[in-house]
Amino acid sequence: MMTYVWEYQGRVLIALACLVVSKLAMVGVPVLLKYIVDGLDAGPEQTVALPVVLLLAYGLLRFANSGFNELRDAIFARVRYHAMNALSISVLQHLHQLSLRYHLERNTGAISRDMERGTQSISSILNYLVFNIVPTAAEFLLVALILFSQYDSLFAGIIFFAVIFYVGFTLMVTEWRMHYRHEMNALDSSANGRAMDSLINYETVKYFNNDRHEIDRYRNTMGEWEEAAVKSQNTMSMLNFGQAAIIAIGVTGIMFLAAQGVVDQELTLGDLVLINTMMLQLFLPLNFLGIIYRSLKYALADMDMVIKLLRLPLDIVDRENAAPLQIKRASVEFRAVGFHYNQDRRILDEVSFKLEDGEKLAIVGPSGAGKSTIARLLFRFYDIDAGRILISGQDIAAVTQQSLREAIGIVPQDTVLFNDTILYNIQYARPGASFEEVREVARLADIDGFISRLPQGYDTLVGERGLKLSGGEKQRVAIARVLLKDPAILVFDEATSSLDSQSEKNILDALTRISHNKTTLVIAHRLSTVIDADRIVVLDQGQVCEQGDHESLIEADGLYAKLWRMQQKKAAQAE
Repeated sequence: MMTYVWEYQGRVLIALACLVVSKLAMVGVPVLLKYIVDGLDAGPEQTVALPVVLLLAYGLLRFANSGFNELRDAIFARVRYHAMNALSISVLQHLHQLSLRYHLERNTGAISRDMERGTQSISSILNYLVFNIVPTAAEFLLVALILFSQYDSLFAGIIFFAVIFYVGFTLMVTEWRMHYRHEMNALDSSANGRAMDSLINYETVKYFNNDRHEIDRYRNTMGEWEEAAVKSQNTMSMLNFGQAAIIAIGVTGIMFLAAQGVVDQELTLGDLVLINTMMLQLFLPLNFLGIIYRSLKYALADMDMVIKLLRLPLDIVDRENAAPLQIKRASVEFRAVGFHYNQDRRILDEVSFKLEDGEKLAIVGPSGAGKSTIARLLFRFYDIDAGRILISGQDIAAVTQQSLREAIGIVPQDTVLFNDTILYNIQYARPGASFEEVREVARLADIDGFISRLPQGYDTLVGERGLKLSGGEKQRVAIARVLLKDPAILVFDEATSSLDSQSEKNILDALTRISHNKTTLVIAHRLSTVIDADRIVVLDQGQVCEQGDHESLIEADGLYAKLWRMQQKKAAQAE
C-alpha cells in the first residue's frame, strides 16, 4: 500500500501533523476541566475571572480537536482515493496481462466481486491505520503518562491490567471468529458468480426451461451465506459484550479509588473529574480499537483474493531485449512446432508449414485436430513447447507482444462484441479513426446499408456480447473492424462455420475482397470455403498429414479427399 500512498508523501505528513495537534487538544480537555472544577470549588471570589478564561480555553480545545480532525480527513482524501484508483487499475492491468489459459478457467462474476471488495478495503485499511490505530496508541500514551505521573500506582495497575486483558480478549476472540468472515466472502463470490453466469447464458437457461434450477443453485449458496453471516454477527455480539464488561469493571475500580481519595481529602473534585474523563477517553478509543481490529481483519480478508490475483505469475511475458516486430515481407512460418494444454494431451506435434507474403493458406482437418490452436499460438496467447513460429523471419517469442498483435487481424468463429454502439465496436480496431473511415470499411464489408436502415444508425446498441445482431451481421462487423485495423496478416478462424449457405456466400465474398494481396491464413471446417487457397495444410491428430492445393489433394486421395467426399455427400443430401 505504501507504493500508492507515498506518491502523496507531503499530504500524508501534513495529515499526521493535524492528527497530533488534534490528539493533544483532546488530552488537554480533561486537564483543563480539572482546573475549571477546582476553580469553581475553591471559592466564590474566583468564579468571575478564572473560570471564564478556562472555559474559553476549553471551548478552543474542543474546536481544535474537531477542526484538525476534519482538516486531516480533507487532506488525506486525495491519498485514500488515489490508492483505490491505482489498485483498481493495477488489478485490471494484471488481469489483462494474464494468459488465455487463466481467462478460460476464470469465473467473471466472482472476480468482479473480489475486485470490488478488494479496492474498497484498501481505503478502509488506510483509514484504520492512519486515523485510528496510530492516534489511539498516541492518546493512550499521553493519558497513561498524566495518570502515572500524578496519581497513586494502584491507578496504574488497574489501568494496565484492564488494557492488557481487553486487548488479549479482543485479539483472541476476533481470530477465532474470522473464519466465518472468510466463509461469507467465499460464498458471496460463489453466489455472485452463479448469478452472473445464469444471466450471461440467459438464452440457454430459457431453452432448457431451467429458471428454477438456476434460482435453486443461487438460493442454496445464499442460504449457506446467511448461516455464516448469522454466526459472524452472533460471535461479534459476544465479543462486544465481553469488551463492555472489561471496560465497565476497569472504570468502576478506578472510580472507587478516585472517590475514596476525595473522601480522604487526598484528591480534589477536579481530580475525580479528570480521572473519570481520562478513563472514558482511554477506554473509548480502546473500544473502537476492538471494532477497528475486527474491521481491519475483515478488510484484509476482503483484500485476500485481490492480493492472490496480483500474485498470479504471468505466463506470457516479453523478453528483456524484445524488439518491435518489423514487417518487410509478411511471411508466416511454423517450424516443427509442438504444443500441449495439459501434459497428458498433446495438441500439436512437429507441425511445419510456411505462408509466403501475399499467399492464402488454409488449415483444415477433423474436429480436435488442433486448427484453432494455430491462431492462438500465432497471437502468442500461449508459448509453444517446441519449435519456432516466425513472422518475416523473426521469432515471435523474441518480439514485443504489442507489435506482434498489431501486425495480425482476425475474424473469429464466434464474434463477441462489446455492449456498446456499432460505431464503437467497429472503431475498436483503431479508436482514433474518423466516422468517415468507419463508414468506408462498413461499405467494404457490405454492412453499411443494414446499419443505415436502423433507427439509430451507427449509434445502435448491440447488446451484451452483440446478442441483438444476427450471426451474419456480427461477422460483417468483425470484417469491418479488421479492415479498419489494416494488418499485414489476416486470420479467418472458421469465420463462416455457424452461418447459413446464403450468409456464408456473402461473407466469403467480403472475405475474398479484403484478403486480396494480403497474407491470409484461413482455418476452416467446411472445405468448400477454401478451394481457392494457394495451399492447403491438412491436420490430423496434431500432425501435418498432407499439403497442397485443392486439385492435388483430391488426386492424392488421402484424408482431405475423404473429408471432401463426406461433406459433398452431406451437402447433396441437404439439398
